[in-house]
Amino acid sequence: MVKLVLAMLAALAAQAADYDILIRNARVIDGSGNAWFRADVAVKDGRIAAVGRLSGASADRTIDARERVVTPGFIDVHTHVEGGVERNPRGDNFLLDGVTTVITGNCGGSELNLSAWFDKLEKLGLGLNVASLVGHNTVRREVMGTANRLATPDEIRKMQGLVDRAMREGAVGFSTGLEYVPGTYSNTAEVVALAKAAAARGGVYTSHMRDEGIHEIEAITEAVNVGKEAGMPVEISHLKIDRRSVWGASDQSLALIERYRREGVDVVVDQYPYDRAATNLGIRLPTWALAEGKIKERLAEPATRQKIAAEMKQNLVEMGEPDYGFATVARFTPNAAYEGKTIPGVSAAMGHAPGLDGQIAAIFELMNAGGASMIYRLMGDVDIDRIMRYPFTAIASDGGVTELGVGNPHPRSYGTNARVLGEYVRSRGVLTLEDAIRRMTSLPARTFSLRDRGQVREGMAADLLVFDPARVEDKATFVNPHQYSVGFDFVLVNGRIAVDDGKLTTARGGRTLRHGDK
Repeated sequence: MVKLVLAMLAALAAQAADYDILIRNARVIDGSGNAWFRADVAVKDGRIAAVGRLSGASADRTIDARERVVTPGFIDVHTHVEGGVERNPRGDNFLLDGVTTVITGNCGGSELNLSAWFDKLEKLGLGLNVASLVGHNTVRREVMGTANRLATPDEIRKMQGLVDRAMREGAVGFSTGLEYVPGTYSNTAEVVALAKAAAARGGVYTSHMRDEGIHEIEAITEAVNVGKEAGMPVEISHLKIDRRSVWGASDQSLALIERYRREGVDVVVDQYPYDRAATNLGIRLPTWALAEGKIKERLAEPATRQKIAAEMKQNLVEMGEPDYGFATVARFTPNAAYEGKTIPGVSAAMGHAPGLDGQIAAIFELMNAGGASMIYRLMGDVDIDRIMRYPFTAIASDGGVTELGVGNPHPRSYGTNARVLGEYVRSRGVLTLEDAIRRMTSLPARTFSLRDRGQVREGMAADLLVFDPARVEDKATFVNPHQYSVGFDFVLVNGRIAVDDGKLTTARGGRTLRHGDK
């Protein structure tokens, strides 16, 4: 009997496959920026087990790449998935755009209790990997509310404690959103003090800077100095020139960044490939008017309302914009009929007189109703192309996990990577395919110390894509944003097939990536 059992076990062992998944006949673009090469890629136990000519190997599942490319899964370093990922933990829109890892908590906004949030996501079952920064605006609001003043030493200490706790709970770094309330009320010394708390535990500093147009040079200087004083790497978020009046000035911004790099500062940038930004409506008002959450009271006082309007008009002059035709409502919960309309269109729908005064009145009405999510046409193609060509620019969406058909979101949440590969690589040749893949994989992995991701190499996590570069295409538009990208035929997350021949599966191979995990 014992001999029979041993014989059966031996027979089963002989039949066991060498690997879980074997991708054959691939052109491998390994993420390093080097030229592609032909190889097979084998996966076992969630890791890349072998890369090379594996002619005699067997696997539980074999995928014939048929000369398609195999690349690392894309790492989106600038997202805002809080709220959305809980509703759709699979992250469909990201997976179908080739993204296997997202870093959230950007622009100063994050979950405050990261440990509890990570645990919640793990229980939900993630379709993609999620890492998070700790946000300056989040910790400042926790300690100071939205007060328009400098922090006291005691408040600094309390905020440092929150940053330190978040880092111990797995944050990959510290983010600021210095155009937004309440971070806009801080000074550089406060930011440095909090950044040091993150730097002490190996974090990265990412910054949505105080200005992305007329005063961008000063803003870059501040961001880099924070990193220098805190002793940590710097990533400048969604680098752009967002004022028509200074379009073309990206050459000066990039020259300054490159000078800092030559001086030994580890500073990189990220970018989304669109000429329109997405954020809240409140960004159009002077920041002092938003303090303490008292915008309604201030708009109700005639003299203050007039002062706010005057400053808004002056801002338009500085932007080089004649009116608010560049601003489109993406989401307005009290009245969805306004979604997709420009501010002049909303103003007309509200019955205001044509012209700038009517548009500002419409903005005030929207703000009194709780504000709105907006899309702003702000950037020019010359700057977009120039920033994209800069070698240390990572590709990032600045998007979130969507609900199909809900609202009028920026198409970047659906099509960022496919757009780069289709428009900027295949159609226009702004980037080579290998360099575009590097900016989506190994560059972000290096910046955020994701040491086992971002390359097709033995021992790395099996986050992998199989696709034909000639077919990848973004479908999402500003008019019809709820359209998934096409062409990413197979997407593997930690060795599990999340997209199989272009179709989403039920596999949930994602996990939270906590800084310091082995």
